[in-house]
Amino acid sequence: MDSYRRPRIEPVEFRDADGVVIDYGNRWGGESPPEDSYSVLSNVERFRPLHRVAAALIDALVAVYEVTVEDDVSLASDLMHPRGDVERAVRVTPADPFAASLTFVFTSHPSAMIHAGLLHDFLYPVCTCDACDEDWERIADRMEWDVQTVVAGGYEERAGRSGVGFRLADESGTRGGSGRSQDIPRARLDAAVRTLSGIDTWKVWPRIR
Repeated sequence: MDSYRRPRIEPVEFRDADGVVIDYGNRWGGESPPEDSYSVLSNVERFRPLHRVAAALIDALVAVYEVTVEDDVSLASDLMHPRGDVERAVRVTPADPFAASLTFVFTSHPSAMIHAGLLHDFLYPVCTCDACDEDWERIADRMEWDVQTVVAGGYEERAGRSGVGFRLADESGTRGGSGRSQDIPRARLDAAVRTLSGIDTWKVWPRIR
């Protein structure tokens, strides 16, 4: 997306009990994290910049592609699993019905989520516990790549009674996952199966002429 630039975000330092700056993303030096760190959620405000990244991605999509934009918290119902901490939800729908829509969800935790196409949600971050040691810059890298890959026509979904799955792919690599069809409401699954039966891979988003 040639119109996108990551917003400039001033770094914020977080310190431990001894006053030492925490180097998120590198805390455990390749070793296994302490057992008690899995149950701790500290300094989750470090993920707040992801809201600005998501908003900048929306602006870039609107500037370049032929889309319809809806901004309403009720659109968080697109998510596969309900959230009770939604602050904002924005659905960006490309003009081509064979291109995958994106619904951006901003939560108060804070985190961001994107529902892509019909049956898959992407979480940023996936987990906020201290053991996972996520830092927002790396998560933003993944969010940007996911959105750009969907828009470029590199997103595939599959659905059936035997399971559901997705694949994201471009020249730099691939990412995918799968899940149980039993975990999806029957009506939603059946509708997705009907739609996806005519789509091998979601199409490239049409640009504004």
